[in-house]
Amino acid sequence: MLKPDFERLLLEAVDEGLASLGESSKQAIYFHLEKRFNVQKQEIPCRIEAFIGAIEKIFGLGANFLESLILKGLCEKAGLNANENSFKDHAFAETLVAVKRMMEQ
Repeated sequence: MLKPDFERLLLEAVDEGLASLGESSKQAIYFHLEKRFNVQKQEIPCRIEAFIGAIEKIFGLGANFLESLILKGLCEKAGLNANENSFKDHAFAETLVAVKRMMEQ
């Protein structure tokens, strides 16, 4: 069986998480990521720290909600059984590393 592609699934989860804010909001966020923070959509998996920093600057404390949505979507797409409590004591970037490891096993 083929292992799921972490980068592709992460991009899908980010896209869906941002889409939960509305299509025009999602497009505006991608625009700001690119123009203000120099983070291209396709670069997000490779530049996760820059993405997180940008999201936190855009949303402040509200970034936590978006990060939770992205993680939940990623875990669902990867077929991992993880709930919000599984990762609540970990930073978003650390959690993504853990999810990637689980997917590679």
